[in-house]
Amino acid sequence: MTNKKKYDFETVIDRSDSCSEKWEHMKRCNPDVAKGIIPFSVADMELKNPPEITEGLKRFIDRAILGYTRAGAGYLEAVCNWMRQRHDWQIEPEWIVGTPGVVSAFFQAIQAFTQPGDAVIIQTPVYYPFYAAVEGNQRTLIKNPLIDNGDTYKIDFDDLEKKARDPRVKLLLFCSPHNPVGRVWTPEELTRVGEICVANQVMIISDEIHFDLIMPGQKHTVFANISDELAQNMMVCTSPSKTFNLAGLQTSNMIIPNEKLRKKFVSVLNQNGFFSLNILGYKACEIAYTECGEWLEQLIHHICHNHLQLKKYIEDNIPAIKVYPLEGTYLQWMDCRGLGLDHMELEKLMHFKAQVFFDEGYIFGVEGAGFERMNLACPTKVMMAGLNRLNDVVRSIRI
Repeated sequence: MTNKKKYDFETVIDRSDSCSEKWEHMKRCNPDVAKGIIPFSVADMELKNPPEITEGLKRFIDRAILGYTRAGAGYLEAVCNWMRQRHDWQIEPEWIVGTPGVVSAFFQAIQAFTQPGDAVIIQTPVYYPFYAAVEGNQRTLIKNPLIDNGDTYKIDFDDLEKKARDPRVKLLLFCSPHNPVGRVWTPEELTRVGEICVANQVMIISDEIHFDLIMPGQKHTVFANISDELAQNMMVCTSPSKTFNLAGLQTSNMIIPNEKLRKKFVSVLNQNGFFSLNILGYKACEIAYTECGEWLEQLIHHICHNHLQLKKYIEDNIPAIKVYPLEGTYLQWMDCRGLGLDHMELEKLMHFKAQVFFDEGYIFGVEGAGFERMNLACPTKVMMAGLNRLNDVVRSIRI
């Protein structure tokens, strides 16, 4: 029996001069941030990429001409096999539509499947580009707020059904697993959402970009895998970017089983001058989906370890903060309202006194005010250093 390769999730990478959006944002928030501080905000990882990808891309570049490139058979087969093997989801190559990102796909899907003045439902608090995709396309945004029952979040089905009956509503922009609250929706929850949408002729855009990042004991169900009826009423947004830390390669796969819907979406892509992904994105995705399954398993163990370490530390040292269960994603949702600060005071404490840089909860909607979203995809020692800084500041203001 051969030993499994042990991957490195503890080396600290200095990205201060790499034009990293996360690091540059930290500097904008606090230009005097101390040297060596690492942010916990934007959802890319402070971890080394899988070595199979970096080494594979080096070998590819040595022999490749970096010209215009289309999706090849190897790439399409890798995507299909990943969906089948990882998610028990049988898809066809022709269902795959490449886009430079899931966020850009939101915008273009709203253009393809709605008209100005139509309404789109989102379930708040939610990933902030959802708001921009709806309102930036001159559509009406309708909220179906999630129910916070104190230790987790649930869908308000009665409210969803009421709002889906509004004839202006044409789309539900759905987040699964949910960012930022970390829920992995059950098949029963997905079935009920799907029934409501089908009954009211509401199409579903299911953002499943975090669907590989599922914590032990949890199981993600691809929304379109519930039934063929639902599959014909939705677009599923997937990408290797969160899973394998490849966001900068701007490679995502929209899965659209319904041929009519697929053609409408592709037509909007073409109208916007988009025809193919970049050559390195295609190759990185292919390598990730064929060679990096074990790296992902170890990453999930690392994220779960960080979550448990954080939870224990907060409970022991800063009990005024409530840590929510993490079922999926590597993004930890925390209720900081027990500190007795309004959301602007909380932000100042984080950025200037503790020098910890989370994503502030209010950017996910008013329901997130007083919360923080922390990126756990980092070396454990980096996370603990940030928590120690936060604890020192909280203790000082309470003495």
